[in-house]
Amino acid sequence: MLAQSLTTAVSLRFYEGRTYLFASLFVVGNVLLPQLCHLMPQGGLIWLPIYFFTLVGAYLCGWRVGLLTAVLSPLANSLLFGMPAAAMLPIIIFKGVALALVASAVAYKKAGVATLWSLVGVVIGYQAVGILGEWAMTGSLYLALQDVRLGLPGLLAQILAGSLIIRCLRPAISAQE
Repeated sequence: MLAQSLTTAVSLRFYEGRTYLFASLFVVGNVLLPQLCHLMPQGGLIWLPIYFFTLVGAYLCGWRVGLLTAVLSPLANSLLFGMPAAAMLPIIIFKGVALALVASAVAYKKAGVATLWSLVGVVIGYQAVGILGEWAMTGSLYLALQDVRLGLPGLLAQILAGSLIIRCLRPAISAQE
């Protein structure tokens, strides 16, 4: 059973308690990680921490967990710490939702296996959608390209650390089935 679970993508449903348990854990990660990154000047803009556990959650548990994490993480951070600013919430939530959908689609296609190349595809995919969405919302291509201009270390961390964490957590998530 476990060997079979490791070769298939997990996609939790809204009626399962595990969906909300895992989403809550990933939201907590997306609240704590930005606090660490904000200890350095422009740490949020450089490391893009609000997206990290959205990527992990969507890749490991499917689009529902990813969507919950993408929406609740920036709202919790904004309410608790005032960052991101309320004016930035629509853009950050849009990008997070794009990430959740792209990551879960790639994970499904790759049967849940997280290779560096699959995560490169996820990051390029959600960034392309995010750039277009932010450009449409702000009217500024310069602002829309900020994640790529300033956030390259964060995008690389999403790929490298994301791959490692997904591979480490996959057996634990799959064992819950």
